[in-house]
Amino acid sequence: MFRFTLYVMSEIASLRVSRPRITVLGVQPGPEPFRIVEVDGNMVGEAKDVTDVLEIAAAHGITVHDLDDPDTVRWVGGNRYTWRPH
Repeated sequence: MFRFTLYVMSEIASLRVSRPRITVLGVQPGPEPFRIVEVDGNMVGEAKDVTDVLEIAAAHGITVHDLDDPDTVRWVGGNRYTWRPH
């Protein structure tokens, strides 16, 4: 009688999916257009300019060094210069 032993070695690759803590959604039209800001997936405020985004981040303990770094801030429907509806 033969006994076979199967050894399986597996390596799990560490996949890092980048999800920035701050997401700035598209411009909401109105008399005073604004953008909704999310932190860690939760809606936390409205921003009318970049300064508002930085203040919201600071209020949640986040220091933003580069607003153009996609690992820091995700801009949806425009970039940091988009504050009016298209």
